[in-house]
Amino acid sequence: MEKPSPPPQRVRAHVFISGKVQGVSYRFYTQQKAKTLLVQGWARNLKDGRVEAVFEGTKEAVEKMVFWCNSGPPEAAVENVEVEYEQPENLRGFEIRYRWED
Repeated sequence: MEKPSPPPQRVRAHVFISGKVQGVSYRFYTQQKAKTLLVQGWARNLKDGRVEAVFEGTKEAVEKMVFWCNSGPPEAAVENVEVEYEQPENLRGFEIRYRWED
């Protein structure tokens, strides 16, 4: 009898996207993309004009999300994507956050 394969390892990417990323529905498109890839997390605007997001899921799915962030939605003009890998917190769902932390 074959041993069952272990569940895929969960990873967490904390990303900061800069450029023309606010006022172009970046958070909405990020949420839609995350849902298609079964990625959990959140996205929000920052006071300095960047978008901050957290993605949790399989390594493959999270890497696809980070790659997608480099282009973003049609109206965006992404200049830079900073990525920090962190310990997953087992988030559920994907939300758009409307308040930034001071």
